[in-house]
Parts: sequence; structure tokens; C-alpha cells
Amino acid sequence: MASLLHAGHTDFVLNRAAFSYMRSRALPASLITRLAEPPETVFADQAAWSAHLDRLGFTALTTTPDAVQIATEGAIWGSIHAHDFLRDAVVLSDDAGQFAVGRHALCWVHAERLVHKLDTFTDLNRAAQQHVRKPIWNFYADLKAYQANPGNSRPPGQARGQALGALRARFDRIFRRRTGFATLDRLLARLHANKAELLMVLERPETPLHTNGSENDIRCQVTRRKVSAGTRSHLGRDCRDACLGLAKTCTKLDVAFWDYLGSRLRVPGQPLIPPLPNLVRCRGQPA
Repeated sequence: MASLLHAGHTDFVLNRAAFSYMRSRALPASLITRLAEPPETVFADQAAWSAHLDRLGFTALTTTPDAVQIATEGAIWGSIHAHDFLRDAVVLSDDAGQFAVGRHALCWVHAERLVHKLDTFTDLNRAAQQHVRKPIWNFYADLKAYQANPGNSRPPGQARGQALGALRARFDRIFRRRTGFATLDRLLARLHANKAELLMVLERPETPLHTNGSENDIRCQVTRRKVSAGTRSHLGRDCRDACLGLAKTCTKLDVAFWDYLGSRLRVPGQPLIPPLPNLVRCRGQPA
């Protein structure tokens, strides 16, 4: 995984981005200071980085969170920034902590699901829940309209800044309301605290409003795991995941998976299929 994130690079870098990541993951300040003291900030590969952590005594620690893991993740994030990768990328997630890196956006479907699945015990609770869900979905519909056409999704005569301000104020009205249902009110306050991540689409309209696409992409792997209960080896797992990923990519590109395999394996009589990266690049080019 680290090699994929490095995009071919092998170095680990201690810089501002790395230390910011470590602080966000609650690595003790004393350990961050220990990392920041030595003059060396760039480590050529995993062996050099591991040796550095060993010299600083990190490998002997048994603290929570795992100091080696957090420091390594931070140094990888530092390397990504040092090579100018993902500077403008937005990471969209369902609020799982491991994805809260860089510029982060949250899935609206998962956010609303918290309201939908909230346990209600009285008619008043259920009425409060439904009273909140309707404006949330109406607001979501307006965000979709904005995303589809950011330039023309405002009332005539209203400036873009005013339109965005109106949407943000509307978000506040929805999630700052008090219903009298204590559990729901706490949930609304929690969602309001994620305002910047839920409204990332206002700043970056290309950001999806939900994670349905990525979840559909991994559904076949989850189904396969439920059927077979896993593989006997790590190599088998890698082969399974690679083949499922290739099959899903072929489907998106309207390529028959068996034709693709036949072309790669040079089966006589099979049609010639270009490499998938070439097809993806062609798909992304304007007509």
C-alpha cells in the first residue's frame, strides 16, 4: 500500500505535513519532538526509516496509539506532499477515521442514515425524527442541483457568494435546531460539527455527495469474501483482489473480461484489447 501511495517513490519525509498528520492522530508531543530534533528529514527507503525509528527508541514502545505506525503514516504523508501529490485532491469517506487525511469530505447518505436509523421510543420521538429528515433531503436535493450546474444554481440577481452563504446558513438552521428529543439533538450537533466536510461540494463541485460509487466497486469483493470466507494465503488474496478489480474496470469500460484475459494471455483467435490504462486515458480525453 505504501508503494502505491508513493507512486513509485520509496522515501519517507519529515516535514510540516508529516508532523501535522502525527498530531491529528494523537501521537504524543514528546515523540513528535524526538522526531523533529535530528537534522535528517529525508530517508531513502523503508530500511533507512525503520533504522531511524529504532535509533530513536520507537520500536521498543508499547504505547497506544502505535507510535511506529503513526510516525510511518505521517512520514508517508510527508513524502506525498514533498513530491507534490494529492495537493488538490479531496478524500471522500463515510467518516471512518483512517480516511480523514488532507482535504476531506463526508458522504451525505451515511450522515442522513444516522438520523434514519436512530432508535425512537415514543410518537414524539418519531415525529421529531421525520420533521428533521425532510429538510435534510430537501437540502441534499439543492446541493445536487448546485453540483450539476454551479454557475446557474442561484436565484436571478443573486451573486454566487450570496447563494453559497444562503446554503451555509440553511445548513445551520437544519442542524442547529432543537427538537426536544435529546439523542437526536446530540446527533444533529455532531453533524453540524462536520459542516466543512459535508459542504465541501460548495467549494469543490466535482466532489461526489456520497460514496455509493466506491462502495459499489468493492461490493463484489465483500460478496466473494462472504461466500468463500477468505483465501488460504496472502498471495491468493492478492490474486483474488486483482482479478476482481480488473473485472470491475473492464465492466466500466464496456470490455468483456474474458476477451481482456484472452488478449493478455495471447489466446489464439481472441480480439486484441489495449492495456486498461490506455483505455482509461482515452475515456478521459474530450471527444
